[in-house]
Amino acid sequence: MTDRDLSDTELLLLSRTRPETLGVVYERHAPAVFRYLGRRVGVGAAEDLLGEVFVAAVAARLRVRPHDSGSALPWLYGIAGNVVRSHRRRSLGRAQVNEVTAVDWDAVDERLDAGARRQELRVALAELTEAEREVLLLVAWEGLSPAEAAQALGLTAVAARSRLHRARARAQATLGATVRAAL
Repeated sequence: MTDRDLSDTELLLLSRTRPETLGVVYERHAPAVFRYLGRRVGVGAAEDLLGEVFVAAVAARLRVRPHDSGSALPWLYGIAGNVVRSHRRRSLGRAQVNEVTAVDWDAVDERLDAGARRQELRVALAELTEAEREVLLLVAWEGLSPAEAAQALGLTAVAARSRLHRARARAQATLGATVRAAL
């Protein structure tokens, strides 16, 4: 049996004494983490930040508590979220008004059939708090379960589900108001 045959949980636990096993975790999950980063800071910055995420993962391997799902992604998304926040603080003075939500809008267009709703979605996401937006994006775009998003954000599962429900309701209300205003 090789390291590639091990589950994410086994690899994370083994990484405490053998950090090189995180290379398998990188091979499995780097594309998903890159997409996560790209949607938040753009593809150019994501290329630079991907390495930071995995350097931080090596440093954090002694504290990792694998998720019940068996996937390393909730843990990696939690680290990636911290890296994104740090990146935003470093580049705060250079931020443009249009990047308030730090979302890769080209990825939004690809996910939505109706590209004409891009501005409506931008407004709806901008109306959410940062915390609401992050849990919504982890579930809707990154494909995490609410429990996995909770781990990534350092929340209880109940708090994540509540925040997700609130985010969905507020986004729907904003989208509904936009449609009504257009009529």
